[in-house]
Formats: sequence, C-alpha cells, structure tokens
Amino acid sequence: MTRYYKPELDILRFCAFLFVFFTHRLDLAPIDQAEYYWGYHLSLVGVFGVPLFFFLSAFLITELLTKEQELFGRISVKSFYIRRILRIWPLYFTFFFVMVIVTKFSDKFGQISSDTQFAFSFFSGNWYITFKGWLASYPINPLWSVSVEEQLYILLPLILFFTGKRGLLIFSYLALFIAYAAIIYYAQRPTKGFSGEWTNSFVQFQFFAAGILFSLYMKGWQPKWPVMVRIAMFVGGIVCWLIASIACEVHADAPHLSTILQAITGWWLILSGVIFFFLSLYGAEEKYMPRVLAYLGRISYGLYVFHITIFWFVYHIYKKELDAFSKLIGAHEWRNNVGFIIAFVVTVVIAMLSYSFFEKPFLRLKKKFTLIRSRD
Repeated sequence: MTRYYKPELDILRFCAFLFVFFTHRLDLAPIDQAEYYWGYHLSLVGVFGVPLFFFLSAFLITELLTKEQELFGRISVKSFYIRRILRIWPLYFTFFFVMVIVTKFSDKFGQISSDTQFAFSFFSGNWYITFKGWLASYPINPLWSVSVEEQLYILLPLILFFTGKRGLLIFSYLALFIAYAAIIYYAQRPTKGFSGEWTNSFVQFQFFAAGILFSLYMKGWQPKWPVMVRIAMFVGGIVCWLIASIACEVHADAPHLSTILQAITGWWLILSGVIFFFLSLYGAEEKYMPRVLAYLGRISYGLYVFHITIFWFVYHIYKKELDAFSKLIGAHEWRNNVGFIIAFVVTVVIAMLSYSFFEKPFLRLKKKFTLIRSRD
C-alpha cells in the first residue's frame, strides 16, 4: 500500500497546539502586559495556532485524496467519511457527553444547555458560539474548531469526487473571497465585546482554502532550503502574527475596533504567518525531525481536547492547592508558571493514555478503509 507520511507536519501540529496552550493560559492566569509586554503578546498571538491546524488539515487531506484519485481513478467518499468518523468522533463525543453528565451533577464546570448539546452534537457548535457567545461551560469552548473542521470534511471529498481538482480550485478561491467579504462585514460593525468573527466558518475557511491551494499547486514539490532559511521563516511567521495582533488589532475575542484596512491586512498577516510556519518545516529531512516532537504532534488532537479542562482544574478548582504547593517549593511568586508546567505535564500524560488505550482501537479499524496509508 502506498504510504504518505511527513513527520514535519506532526511537529507543526505540536507547534500549533503549543501556541494555543500558551494563549489559553491567559484566560485563567493572566500575564501583566505592562510588566511582561512581549511575553503577553507572544502568548496572545498563540490563538492563531488554530488557523495553522486548519491549514495543515486541509493540506494533508487534499494530498491524500488527490493521490488516491491518481492511483485508483476515483476517490471513495464513503471510506473517507468512515476514516474521519473513526478518528474524530470517539474522542469528541465521549469528552463532550462526559462533560454534559458531569455538569448535571456539579456546578464546578458551568452548565451545558440543551441547545448547546444539540449544536455540538451536529458539529455546528462554532455557529452557536458565533451568535450566542462563549459557553458557560469553559472546557467545552475549544470544541468549536472541531465543528469547523467537520464542515470541511463533509464538503472536500464531494467537491473532488464530482468536480475534480478544478472544482477544488474554484471552491478555494471562492472561500478566500467569502472570507474577506465576511472580514469586511465585521470591520464595518466594530464591537468592544465578542463579535463572533473568530468562530465564523466563512472567516476560518480561508485557511482551509490556502492548505488546499498549496497542495494542488506544489504538486509534490518539497523545498530543500538551508536551516537558516527555515529558521528565518519560522521567525517570520511569529512577526506576521505579532503585527496582526499589535498593529492591526486583530484578535480572537478581544475588542474588535479595526478599520477595514487594518482588518484585511491583519487577517492576511495571520494567513501569511501560517504559510511561513508551514514552509519553515515542510520538506525538511526526516532524520532531523525529533521523534518525541513528532509523537506529540500525533497525539495533538487529544492534547487540544483535554488541555483547557486541565487548566480549569489547576487554575480554578485547585487554585488553593496550587498556591500551597508553590509556597512549599519556594516559588509562590511564580505560582502561575508552576501551574502552567503542571497543566502541560498532566495534559500530555492524559493525551498519551487516551491515544494508546482509547483512540488506537478506532485507528486500527480505520486502516480497513485506508487506501493511502499515512502515519496512523
């Protein structure tokens, strides 16, 4: 069976998770912007790790589906859907409905309404948040991005099956046009509160479109750039995000007071940063890709699903215990950083256990419907 595996994409996934992890720490353990200006802003732009996830997903799936079409003359839409269900649904629905049950018996995790349950059960949770705002149950909020990805997974194989690569090109350019039309719409309606722009599928689909276009136009080409060029690109990605956040004032759910020019420029810089990150590692020789980081990228789905709940435990539910432990080790002034380390270690351990003992059985079933073998 033909195999397509790029360990650098897994490492990029782990980078995307780390970006998001740093950002979500700010929700419960804020960093003083005046005292730690760059630490605050570097953490704030980590939210753009979500678009990096979107880009990587679209790129990889386009690569696999187009290779399947080239080898077999057509793609199996049914097999694709089964593969995605086996990869995404078990952990997603188990986590979500466990949280639903927990919130019925405890008020420590907020409440999950019947409307919320309906929306997230049918992968429209991002639209629910877009129009209703962030959820009262904090640990559920990150699942909005899974809804957006599932919406792509429904569309992508159908477009390729019925219209081929030409159809994918048209879809991608149309998605980019609609994304920036939506961005202009939000820029014309500035708000000091949550605007819904960040969780809007039309806005976020620009990153899927870019991933698809890169796959179609690169046609298997892999850059063999020197290490210093790759480092410069990685740094360039961070710079793009910082400019988008600081100068253009484009944030996830912070006040949106950008002008139309700022908004367009800011989102274009976010996309440019995603592309820089991708190009900084794509095509790098496998022998230089640390296996540990590739493994952490492999379990990044679990890391993403669990991390914010662990933050909630560390910084909210067990806040007093964190204070006591920090005093015990003589690091009370750095208790938030101590909590950050504890949260990261616990998140990694739980994600590893989930991957090994819960997700892997479904991944083994997934192989029966796999035509182009990837890392799983």
